[in-house]
Amino acid sequence: MNELELDRYSRQLLLPNFDVEGQLKFAQANILIIGLGGLGNIAATYLATSGVGFLTLVDDDRLESSNLPRQVLYDESQIGLNKVIAAAEQIAHKNSAIIVKTVPHRLSDDALSMAVENADVVLDCTDNFTTRQAINRACLLSKKPLVSAAAIRWEGQLVSFLYHKKSTPCYECLYPSLSDQQLSCNENGIMAPVVGLLGVFQALEALKLASGCGDVQHGVLKLFDGFEGRWREMRLTKDPECTACALDK
Repeated sequence: MNELELDRYSRQLLLPNFDVEGQLKFAQANILIIGLGGLGNIAATYLATSGVGFLTLVDDDRLESSNLPRQVLYDESQIGLNKVIAAAEQIAHKNSAIIVKTVPHRLSDDALSMAVENADVVLDCTDNFTTRQAINRACLLSKKPLVSAAAIRWEGQLVSFLYHKKSTPCYECLYPSLSDQQLSCNENGIMAPVVGLLGVFQALEALKLASGCGDVQHGVLKLFDGFEGRWREMRLTKDPECTACALDK
């Protein structure tokens, strides 16, 4: 690390369970963020400013004025831009050393599998169940850690799946079927700080996984009630009838 980096990340380097070794590992990591909306824009911001080496950003959506209360990485001048392009512009202002790859379209099939295979950690920040299933299956087959979050109304949830571990449950063990409408904040509403909080937690989980420091619980669903300001946890179990897990046998 050079002097500028030592100064910039000095507060992180002071942590005895992170220090220079963790920072150097983090600087070599490639984190794939799928969805640059309320969750992904926050996660990308903290990962970039914390010094991750590579970010791959995937989203086919364009920025609208109604996004701005939650998607604080962007500004009014970027309305109409594709979100990954807007995100890359802002990240360059925050940390010019970060290498950002932008994918301004949806990934599926082989393209999704390749993106997951090239990543060290995958963040699912989407609001589409069909896409969540595809991301889960790609991570499961590639044995790549998946950090999934969702937020709607006043509630949020976070769960990490560490697929290199044996007999771990997967996302479809938790949600074997779910309609895309149930995930949509366009119809159900969302309180901006709730989704921001979940995005921050996704970044924290990804940082710990990429740097090899800290503990990340696998298969533990963490539920947040923003109205009451409370968390609760549920330990998931593997579903023997899960069709996604069956693909990995």
